[in-house]
Amino acid sequence: MKKLFYVLPLFLGGIFYAQNFKADSTQFKKISNEILVKGKGYDDLRELTKNIGNRLCGSANYEKATQWAMQKLKDAGADKVWFQPVMVKVWTRGAESLKIKTGNGKWENVKMLSLGNSEGTKGKDLKGEILVVKTLEEFLKMPDELVKNKIVFFNYPFNQEFLTTGQAYGDAGKYRRVTASEVAKKGGKAVIIRSLTSNFDDVPHTGSLKYDDGIAKIPAIAIGAETANKLENSLLKKQHIEAILNSNCGMNGEKLTNSVIGEITGNKDKSVIVVSGHLDSWDVGEGAHDDGAGIVQSIEVLRTFKNLNIKNNHTIRVVCYANEENGLSGGKTYMENVKKSGEPHIFALESDSGGFTPRSFSLGMSDEKAKSMKSWEKLFNPYGIFEFAGNYGGADITPLRELNVPVSEYVTDSQRYFDIHHTPEDTFEKVNRRELLLGATVMTQLIYMIDQNW
Repeated sequence: MKKLFYVLPLFLGGIFYAQNFKADSTQFKKISNEILVKGKGYDDLRELTKNIGNRLCGSANYEKATQWAMQKLKDAGADKVWFQPVMVKVWTRGAESLKIKTGNGKWENVKMLSLGNSEGTKGKDLKGEILVVKTLEEFLKMPDELVKNKIVFFNYPFNQEFLTTGQAYGDAGKYRRVTASEVAKKGGKAVIIRSLTSNFDDVPHTGSLKYDDGIAKIPAIAIGAETANKLENSLLKKQHIEAILNSNCGMNGEKLTNSVIGEITGNKDKSVIVVSGHLDSWDVGEGAHDDGAGIVQSIEVLRTFKNLNIKNNHTIRVVCYANEENGLSGGKTYMENVKKSGEPHIFALESDSGGFTPRSFSLGMSDEKAKSMKSWEKLFNPYGIFEFAGNYGGADITPLRELNVPVSEYVTDSQRYFDIHHTPEDTFEKVNRRELLLGATVMTQLIYMIDQNW
């Protein structure tokens, strides 16, 4: 008889699991049907990108986007919508150009973009000899006299050996973030980097840098892969190459702006589940994949809960963060507000890897919570999610980990993302409707599972 008592709970557990799996599968299909057939996300993205366009924080376009997001959250059925004030530093680009003089003695205009938060040349020509460097480690060993008054060009390519392009982006990211201050410490006058891209075209990519306190703020720009290869080949032939940089970018004080928040109140309690993206984008392109996609997907989650009349246990809150691209002030401000209020948060999800095909959800949480999420993997398999892995979350929600809030990033197929990331090529036309809405589908399914089980 003892054996029967051991077997019975396992037997009953299997029955309950099968019943729950079937019920959840049915709900998953309802969510999928609602979004893939009736979803508004693709049309919303067209409005955001074509009617407003790029949305750098501090710009007039960003302010238009906050009004747009507030109305969209109301239309989606939010019980409550509000602005959360965020103080941001305002950076503007202005006119810019780069000319390179090669071995034939002719000056050639080349495509370039100043890096975000970079200081410019104040509209004056900055002329100097180019010094090519392959790695930061190599540069740090160079004597100061070799670097002084030079324009240092870091030609560090994306590592194509990484299967996940996000790993290559992380690997190359330091060249964008830190080289300006490192070159300034040795007396260099400007920095050129090879764009952080998996592509081999000549499209330059912007993105933010960070200056060290107390170090001269020298200009920093990015060039495309083709120009980078051409420049290095010329330098390898021992040609003396000069460049003239002229740029008007720089910081222009601070401004009070807003993140936009909307929610549907919980029926059981007021504990919060966050689903989010960032409303701002760089000032080139239309910010379609980065991160218009994440914004419309998050709004779609809320709309689907309302349209399917899902009685959410906890409050489902959509946060459209300000200032992810060049400061993260929106995410930090949200966390500080939660810290002050003590408002309970049980989970936060962010979509910021483009509107591509679903692949995974990350697990920035305790082992216990991660185990709980991983137990749902088979439910997600038909929709393109085959694993829950990686101890991290999105940039805007990562500050919430300080408060022990479990966080997760929606992860897409990464192969094309860094072809267009932070470039004029990030436009609505690059987004596939089915892929975008399938992303909204799995995000809604995950929020449903969190709401029902946590």
